[in-house]
Amino acid sequence: MRVFITGASGWIGSAVVPELIGAGHQVVGLARSDAAAAALTEAGAEVRRGTLDDLDTLHTAAAESDGVIHLAFKHDIAFSGGFGAAADADRRAIDTFGEALAGSDRPFLIASGTLGLAPGQVATERDGQASGSATAPRASGGLVKRLANAHATASLADRGVRSSVVRLPPTVHGDGDHGFMATLVAIAREKGVSGYIGDGANRWPAVHRSDAAHLFRLALESAPAGSTLHAVADEGVPIRTVAEVIGRHLGLPVTSVHPDDATAHFTWLAGFLGVDSAASSAYTRELLGWQPASPGLIDDLDKGHYFAAPSA
Repeated sequence: MRVFITGASGWIGSAVVPELIGAGHQVVGLARSDAAAAALTEAGAEVRRGTLDDLDTLHTAAAESDGVIHLAFKHDIAFSGGFGAAADADRRAIDTFGEALAGSDRPFLIASGTLGLAPGQVATERDGQASGSATAPRASGGLVKRLANAHATASLADRGVRSSVVRLPPTVHGDGDHGFMATLVAIAREKGVSGYIGDGANRWPAVHRSDAAHLFRLALESAPAGSTLHAVADEGVPIRTVAEVIGRHLGLPVTSVHPDDATAHFTWLAGFLGVDSAASSAYTRELLGWQPASPGLIDDLDKGHYFAAPSA
């Protein structure tokens, strides 16, 4: 297939691109900067210059492709108080892709998330299908909008699009990760303790980015229209266990942070870190034959790359 990818040079996209090329697909990646364009060219992909706001560019690129994988999201504004605006931009892109692909039976995949789908339980692919079903802290506004974007994508199946929603766990880990795990390490360094909220028994699912990339390829090739998939390898890792590994590697004490003090300690991460949000991928594995093969979260943390000395 000729596959158009947004976010192709990002953390997940830069793993999806070689996964697809290695399987014989041709990749066209959206690049908003010279650095992104250079990275895509080096990876063997074709470059389409533009941003998520260039809706005409998105429409044309999708129409010229055999399938679309939409990974880009305006994280830079999302986590600085503009999550709603980022979700709105995401929805405009999704609607544009839907218009370009309607009636074609071509695949269209987006990245979504598992965090907060069924707090205190093990979320399955069936959870979160009803509008307004996100219950994580701060789920109002932007997070609810992003869940609605996933619903809109799945509903494109009724318009002749082989759409799929690939839900990612809060940590997609691996060497080079600058997400939640790297943030926890940075906070531990800054505070001089490796912390967790309350008793730290709350669980987060996880996946290595190589396994996530493999699932995106399988979904592109064969997921049924309207599918919701979980890119989950570790069903639920207790946050206290994560804090203990961080403390051991940094030589820092491991301590509980009272929920009332969580925002002062963890800043923007506090609203997510205390959520008990385990998730299963049993249906996804059965449907597509996906089997994670890379190290789990704790084994990956123990490899040490998260704890390399920060660059000067």
